[in-house]
Amino acid sequence: MNTSGTVELDSIFGALADPTRRDILRRVARNQLSISQIAQDYNLTFAAVSKHLIVLEKAKLIIKNKVGRRQFVRAYPAGLKDADDYLEFYRQIWENRLDSLGQYLNEDKE
Repeated sequence: MNTSGTVELDSIFGALADPTRRDILRRVARNQLSISQIAQDYNLTFAAVSKHLIVLEKAKLIIKNKVGRRQFVRAYPAGLKDADDYLEFYRQIWENRLDSLGQYLNEDKE
């Protein structure tokens, strides 16, 4: 993987490392929400919620758009593609190992 891809993965996994950001992403994946709608559910200042949104936006996990004086946030699922590709590599390794273990156990019974 090139350095650019590593930086993107670091950004994605760094953003997802925080439970508040994961919760925000989960919420905006269901519905587009205004920043004030997002902030009302957390015991955080508006500025702290805004910082979480900046991290998610830099990781390309959300998109903000302005309608009048309000800003809305929605999930950007394509931003998870790099992380999914990375995890798929390891998923295949583990599935192959589990298949091999299953074969070994079946042969051992016979």
